[in-house]
Amino acid sequence: MAAVFLVTLYEYSPVFYISVISLCFVVTAAMVLGWFGFDVPVILRSSDEAESVLPVPEKRMVQVTNPFALEMEMGSDLASVTEGVSLRPCCLEPCVLSCFWGCGVHALQGALQAHQHGRRLSTPQQFQEALHFQYLHCQSFHIGTEDREERHTAVPADLGITDFGLLPRERYPLVAVLTLAEPETRDSYNIVASVTVVHVPDDKYSLSARILFQYLLTSQGNMYELKPLFMSAEGGASSGSPDPNQTTDAPEPQNSEPSDAEEGPGIEEEEDDWCEGKGKDCVVCQNASVNRVLLPCRHACVCDSCVSRFQYCPICRAFVLESFALSQGPPIEEEEEEEEEEEEEQE
Repeated sequence: MAAVFLVTLYEYSPVFYISVISLCFVVTAAMVLGWFGFDVPVILRSSDEAESVLPVPEKRMVQVTNPFALEMEMGSDLASVTEGVSLRPCCLEPCVLSCFWGCGVHALQGALQAHQHGRRLSTPQQFQEALHFQYLHCQSFHIGTEDREERHTAVPADLGITDFGLLPRERYPLVAVLTLAEPETRDSYNIVASVTVVHVPDDKYSLSARILFQYLLTSQGNMYELKPLFMSAEGGASSGSPDPNQTTDAPEPQNSEPSDAEEGPGIEEEEDDWCEGKGKDCVVCQNASVNRVLLPCRHACVCDSCVSRFQYCPICRAFVLESFALSQGPPIEEEEEEEEEEEEEQE
């Protein structure tokens, strides 16, 4: 059957016959050479193999100091609209914690957009005006430097508020805003305010208390959304808020408005052995420390050397679009040269 086909093909067009035979020979030779370990041109490799040699693009980050941190006990059974919720702020400078209960969703979106379009929000009074007072209750606390005491905020009982309606809602249960208290310190930091949207369970929606969104507002009118990094639980830390003593790597300014739905980093469910915190060793080589965050899945699980060896996350198998470094260290080539020099000295 094959011989009849080849003869017919030759009678039809000798040139086309020679071209088909040559192509089959090249492909067969490449497969044989690849089987025995010889390198073959990239054009003859499969798409997966070709993608694996492409370097993962590095996302450009801007390092800034975040003077604010706000923590809360996730899933606390004691938190509710009637009983209130406990928040633990920690700031590098004296600040003011403003708690807006029943804040309008569209009012908050409008306030954040106003900050991006010229109206800078850096004081509690400016936030109240930007929200057009579309909230049910406001409570303020003065926080000292390095003050880590919990602050309990609640809706007054005389208001008779037990829930915020059925889903989809027009109000967020609680919006906590941290601003710098002293005017002179606002010129020292690029970040001037922290906005945290908190879900608090009530009679109509019993989902446990958690942080839905966190935003940082800058003096230039930019807005950044804070998202958790998923790292190995062996690191031990599992805080939902950043440490104010550390610097934050911020991506490009966030210009999109937040979603109306109550969803965010606090609702995402990951594997039981992965949480927010600081990891230990690279999951690929098990030798170097974790220093690379893969995007968009946000798994921090590989070192600087292994990030260039694949384009799929080793944890969730998601395609890696780009990555960024947790800390800026010496280049890999310099580290290898230093190791070689140390080995030569030992010899």
